[in-house]
Amino acid sequence: MKPIIFDVDTGIDDALAMAYALNSPELDLLGFTTCFGNVSVVEATRNTLAVLEKVGKQVPVYMGAKQTLMRGEKDGNSKHVHGEDGLGNTLKKAPMAQAESKFAPDFMIEQVKNRPHDITILAVGPLTNLALAIKKAPEIIPLVKEVVIMGGAVKVPGNASPYAEANIIADPEAAEVVFSSGLPVTLVGLDVTMKTLLPKTKLKEWRATEQKAAKFFADMTEFYIGFYESNYPGIGGCALHDPLAVGIAIDPSFVVTESMNIKVVTEGEEVGRTVGNVEDDPKIQVCTEVEANRFLDHFLSRVIG
Repeated sequence: MKPIIFDVDTGIDDALAMAYALNSPELDLLGFTTCFGNVSVVEATRNTLAVLEKVGKQVPVYMGAKQTLMRGEKDGNSKHVHGEDGLGNTLKKAPMAQAESKFAPDFMIEQVKNRPHDITILAVGPLTNLALAIKKAPEIIPLVKEVVIMGGAVKVPGNASPYAEANIIADPEAAEVVFSSGLPVTLVGLDVTMKTLLPKTKLKEWRATEQKAAKFFADMTEFYIGFYESNYPGIGGCALHDPLAVGIAIDPSFVVTESMNIKVVTEGEEVGRTVGNVEDDPKIQVCTEVEANRFLDHFLSRVIG
């Protein structure tokens, strides 16, 4: 099993990614770390605990950054995408469990030092927690086995601006710290995630199972698909951004990658843009193609359990 620290800003696609990971025997979830992004860090923590409760799993959750590396506090600003609660307005009550007391970046540092060259960090929100960890303890950089990041738009337009993807523009300085650190990064950006599609027709199949968790995921995802339909009329589903990062952690053969250096624009009109350069000893594996149908089949075979 591959030991994983899963860093999330739990909105709808994070929740789907969590279920996919939790139902995948190849992965050993050591803990979830939470960050601001789709919602505030307090809401992301609550949502992470709520998803764990819905799927009947127990994994520790560690609250992380409530604000960016340099730009101050961030409130959730994606509620038009993920709903007022971040889970498609499906959350009826607070989860029973509570987060651990340790700060998320400190948990990352502790785990990597305890298990050198063994741990994969899977990050599907703003990169603030990881940036804080490597700034506090740069000695962990050569000890991390790999980092799989959902973020960026290297050869395609952004989704938060014409240039930038949402996770990167949320904290561009943190992203630049991570990408320039020397960590072994695989970047799962809009270059591939927008080629995936969860068809709306699958939600009927989930509901037909009559499992409570399946109904929860179907209702939540229907809200998300509604956002996609308003932006891409006739699309008939939604992209699987964060779940694809999980899929690649399980099976890297879902994608083709190209080695690049990645720089993040941190000011001006193009802030948050991820600029790829194949010169100068490229270090980051940028996903450029995806076997979308094979990935979708794998995701669907796991997500509901």
